[in-house]
Amino acid sequence: MTSEAATTTARPGCKYPGCGQPAAPAAGPGRPPEYCEGRGHTKVTAWRERRRLAAAPAGTTTAADTDKPVTHARLTGAELLRSWHAEADRLAGIVGQLRDAIETLTDPTAAEAEVEAARAAAEQRAAAAQAARAAAEQRAAEADATRAAAEADRDATVEQARQDAAARIAAAETERDAAIEQARAEADERVSAAEADRDQARADAAQVEESAWLAQQEATRAQAAADAARAETGRVRADAEKMLAGFRAEAAAELAAVRADLRARAERAEQQADTYRAELAQIRDLTVREGATAMADRRGPRGQA
Repeated sequence: MTSEAATTTARPGCKYPGCGQPAAPAAGPGRPPEYCEGRGHTKVTAWRERRRLAAAPAGTTTAADTDKPVTHARLTGAELLRSWHAEADRLAGIVGQLRDAIETLTDPTAAEAEVEAARAAAEQRAAAAQAARAAAEQRAAEADATRAAAEADRDATVEQARQDAAARIAAAETERDAAIEQARAEADERVSAAEADRDQARADAAQVEESAWLAQQEATRAQAAADAARAETGRVRADAEKMLAGFRAEAAAELAAVRADLRARAERAEQQADTYRAELAQIRDLTVREGATAMADRRGPRGQA
C-alpha cells in the first residue's frame, strides 16, 4: 500500500485544465504520459479546453472548435486580410481576430493537436485493418482444417468401402465399384469446396493487407501535410510582419502630416493674432488722438471767455 501511494505521489499531475488527477503511469521507456486515464484527457482535448476558456469571456469562437485548427486559422486570417481595406471602421476588431489567428498559426501546440488527430484517425483505421486481416487468417485456418477433415473423411469412407467390397467381393463386384466411385466423388466435392473457401479467405487476407498498406500511406500523407502546414505558418508569419510594418509606416506618415498641418495652423493663428494686435494699437492711438482733440475743443471757448 505504501509503495503504491508513493508511486501515485511521484507521478506528475494531469495537464488538462482543472483536472487534479495524476498522470497515467508509464507503460515503458520514453516520454512519460502527461494526462490521466479514463477521462478523455489528451493533448488535443486539453488544447481545445484552454482555447475555449480563453475565448469564453468574450463569447467568441476560436480555432479549437474544429478538428483542423491550423487550416481554420489560415482561412480565417486570409478572410480577415481581404476585409481589411473594405471595413476600416472595424479595424480594431479585425486586428484582434487577426492576432488570434496568427497566434494559432504560430502555436506549435495547435499544429501538434492537428497532427495528433490525423495520426489517431490513421491508427484507428490501421487497427481495424489489422483486425480484419486477423479474422481473414482465422477463416483461412478454418478452411484448412475443414479440408483436412474432408480428406480424412474421404479416406475413411474409401477404406470402409474397400472393406465392405472385400467382404462381399464374390457377390457384389459391381456394387463395390459404384460405392467407391460415389465416395470418391463426394469426398472430391467436399475437398473442392474447402479449397474454394481457402482461396476466398486468402483473397480476403490479401485485400486486408492492401487496406493496411493504404492506411499507412495515408498516415504518411498526413505527416507530410503537417510539415507543409508548419512551412505555411512560417510564410504567414512573415507576411503578417510585413503588413504590420506597412501599417506602422502609414501611421507614422499620417502622424507627420497631422503635425505639419497643426504647425501651419498655429503659425497662421499667430500671424492673425499679430494683425489683431496691430489693429488694436491703431484703434487705441486713434482713440487717444480723438480724445485729445475733443478736450482741446472744450477748452477753447473757456479760454476766450
